[in-house]
Amino acid sequence: MKVHILDDWFDTLGSLPCFEKLRGHDVTVWNDHVEDVDVLAERLREADAVVLFRERTQITRDLLKKLPNLRLISQRGVYPHVDVEACTDLGVLLCSRMPAGGGPNYAAAELTWALIMMGMRDLPAQMDSVKSGHWQVGVGKTLRGRRLGLYGYGRIAKAVAEYARAFGMDVIWWSSEEGRARALAEGEFVSKSRTAFFAESDVVSLHVRLKPGTRGVITADDLTHMQPGALFVNTSRAGLIEPGALLKALNVGRPGKAAIDVFDTEPLTNPEDPLLAHPNLIATPHIGFVTEDEFEKQFADIFDQVVAYAKGAPIQMINPEVWSRPRTFGE
Repeated sequence: MKVHILDDWFDTLGSLPCFEKLRGHDVTVWNDHVEDVDVLAERLREADAVVLFRERTQITRDLLKKLPNLRLISQRGVYPHVDVEACTDLGVLLCSRMPAGGGPNYAAAELTWALIMMGMRDLPAQMDSVKSGHWQVGVGKTLRGRRLGLYGYGRIAKAVAEYARAFGMDVIWWSSEEGRARALAEGEFVSKSRTAFFAESDVVSLHVRLKPGTRGVITADDLTHMQPGALFVNTSRAGLIEPGALLKALNVGRPGKAAIDVFDTEPLTNPEDPLLAHPNLIATPHIGFVTEDEFEKQFADIFDQVVAYAKGAPIQMINPEVWSRPRTFGE
């Protein structure tokens, strides 16, 4: 099969052991990001299968209509960026492994903790100062005895809670009604109110899956209740925050600082972007899952989907009705 892999920005996949699974297929890897539908269509016009790199590229009906040879889209995890109805209408099978059970994404949990430490000890400013010959600048905050508020009661948040407790922090929770009920049932401390959660936390870290019901779940009002010395952390998705709310909050100093790994527009390469350029923002370029270990785990699953499809026995089908009316390549 002609397999095209999109958005491998750092050209890392070819060096992974799991890449060997694609031996025998005609593989093209694209290392840049393209949003123009016509340019994408020209690139992918001969592709039998497209491998997606997380949610980096939107798969729309307009794009799919320009790809008559396409038979398979393979990825891992949720797929709000894929028009599944259009895939079904146009005979394109979507395969995606939806991890259930097992452990959390430790790569994302570890980055979250790194951002918490960077923010509370103001490490970026201290590093810039010493490298520029000015030695120390400012004073950070000790974690022990402070309070970490975790919004969202899932596997990643629980891993972050373990790190926090190892550093002597108190942990409080807020989540959906169902999430709060699970937290209470498991003996966790849930804040008495949403307002109190934001007001009483020295650090608030967001761990919620983005879906229609959670878009904009963190509002400007939520952030205004945070302390001037508090830190807001987001390694989940930018769309969980009400548009413009984080920039507005930083401008008024509540919270005093934010550390984020995700943005509304990605890749964000404009250094003059008002949020990215804000002096009280610490930023990383959506690297929560970007480790060799995590890539190997995720793309081993994805490449298994491609191999299974090529053998005529597809796995992890999201729209299996497409497989009931299969077409040969190039039909």
